[in-house]
Amino acid sequence: MSKKCSITNKKPLSGNNVSKAINKTKRKFLPNLQMVSFFSDILGKKVKLKVTPRGIKSVEHNGGIDNYILTLKNKNHTSVTKNLKKIILSNKP
Repeated sequence: MSKKCSITNKKPLSGNNVSKAINKTKRKFLPNLQMVSFFSDILGKKVKLKVTPRGIKSVEHNGGIDNYILTLKNKNHTSVTKNLKKIILSNKP
């Protein structure tokens, strides 16, 4: 599985570990990913996503996963949210 947020599209960053002697070695800064299940009112079931805490706050601020995905601009969608949007739009009454 990729270490990428399903909502905010955050990816691992690279940088250096720097010791007191200023020796530099390569390292990775990984995003804080959590497996979260959001309840979709339109689908009537839970949707599991790998999300960062910032992504969880964004979804909760917008009133749930359905409202967040439907109000998100097309250029900001990830591949996971594009597929979810298609499913939500096809099941929307």
